[in-house]
Amino acid sequence: MNEIEIIYNDGSKKKFPKYTTYYEISKSFNMPHKIVGAMVNNKIISLYDKAETSGKVEFLDITSTNGNRIYTAGLKMIFEYAVKRVLPDVKVEFSYSLPKSIIAELVYNRDLNDDDISVVLESMSNIIKSNKMIEKLIVKNADGIAYYEELGNNVKADNIRNIVDSTVVLYRLDDLINYYYSEMPYSTGVIDTYSIHYLGKNLVAINYPTVSDQGNLPEYIDYQGVIDSYVKGKKWLEIMKVPYINDVNAEICKGKIANFIKSCELNFNLEINEAAKYISHNSNIKCVMIAGPSTSGKTTVTKRIANYFEIYGLDPITISVDDYFHDNDKKPRGENGDYDFECLEAIDLEYLARDVVKLFNGEEVFLPRFNFINGRKELSSKKIKLKENSIIIFEGLHAINDRLLPMIPNSIKYKIYVSPYIPLCLDEHNYISCGDLRLIRRIVRDFRTRGFNPEGVIKHNIKVKAGENKHVIPFINQADKIINTSLAYEVGALKVYVEPLLFSIPSDSDHYNEARRLLSFMKQFFTISSEYIPNDSILREFIGGDNND
Repeated sequence: MNEIEIIYNDGSKKKFPKYTTYYEISKSFNMPHKIVGAMVNNKIISLYDKAETSGKVEFLDITSTNGNRIYTAGLKMIFEYAVKRVLPDVKVEFSYSLPKSIIAELVYNRDLNDDDISVVLESMSNIIKSNKMIEKLIVKNADGIAYYEELGNNVKADNIRNIVDSTVVLYRLDDLINYYYSEMPYSTGVIDTYSIHYLGKNLVAINYPTVSDQGNLPEYIDYQGVIDSYVKGKKWLEIMKVPYINDVNAEICKGKIANFIKSCELNFNLEINEAAKYISHNSNIKCVMIAGPSTSGKTTVTKRIANYFEIYGLDPITISVDDYFHDNDKKPRGENGDYDFECLEAIDLEYLARDVVKLFNGEEVFLPRFNFINGRKELSSKKIKLKENSIIIFEGLHAINDRLLPMIPNSIKYKIYVSPYIPLCLDEHNYISCGDLRLIRRIVRDFRTRGFNPEGVIKHNIKVKAGENKHVIPFINQADKIINTSLAYEVGALKVYVEPLLFSIPSDSDHYNEARRLLSFMKQFFTISSEYIPNDSILREFIGGDNND
């Protein structure tokens, strides 16, 4: 049979000669934005690949999660190539990301200026206009190791060695060869929406549309607090001599991982203590507002900072905003009819305000507790009353949103935003996504505590991310302090729990590709036994084992 029939996204069909590339097939299908990749049988493929059998093909553009990931990988390669062309002595490192942007560090022996960045921007524009092919290379594992060893890049050589696959996928753009743990666009011409912002000190923010922007370039927002958190974390890892995952793997091989775990835990505690000490020395602060996205570790941070307050002579009173959810019959619903737990309107703001006013008036208050089984608030036996040395800790998604408790003046609030901004990198061009880390945490936690299957967690995570992007992320810059809740060793520890769950997702699942992507990401992490993890570690919030409840 020399012909195959392709079914497009919209259900239309067309016949092609067998072994036609998906790039050629994509030319016959129009999408709102340029096609960057394809999905066949729930597996992401490159447009280089050839169609061997009839079937459905889902073409991807920047407005889908998978297409967006391919787009940003291409954007990174184009930026690196542009710098290589016009500033050949400058080394590009991609160390972390911000909401809707990637941070590139340009390593050089002097501070670059706006003119340098303008030259890079012009070079990027020319590369995109020339529509250069990005060639996919599938090479033997040993050849990949030898290539990077010859370049003196032992980090990437070690990573390829640790994956132990027979082959490794690299990509070539003219004389630049690299990999970004993602399929890549077929050519540079599909990358047409981005902006470059020079932040000084050789840091560049590459702004791009996320899925929620539907292909439109969003306004660039400077999240300096997040940048500072990453920089602080990176400096600490450099002091510890473990900036990359291969260094953590080496600690495991040398039998020193227990000591490294202790150092990570101590560093985390010192950061919380730093905040508690500052607050305790400022008598005007009466309310501590702790916010952050789901699985960021808000519960552990709240408990830990309350413990430190006691050491400093304060009487901490913790109020979980989640306990003030509206009963389900009054809770707002999303577009698909499900309860919307992410929006501020899901909180019974009047009830919360009433209790807070009573507290500040010196009255006793019985706190409610939300019953997630029957979807209703219930009065608990927890009775609280403010003392002279009391300090109230409000913990919840919206805690730093001033609309939550507008009657409390900002002059007596201290706002803390928590999130696992892990500074450990795979190598100098591939960072660990905060979103991926939180998803892995969620899969492990929800399976253990709620019996949720991983497929359902991945599906629900899409909705959670959309809610966070709308209701949580925009308030980061209102925080007085950002606490990084990641632990540099945690992926290796989580791997033990999450791998079998991800392997359980069948190949016919809509979320099979996401599961395989996460499994591929974790290949180069050596596993870490939970026996080394302290009972009070923030990681216990997800894997279980105590957390000093």
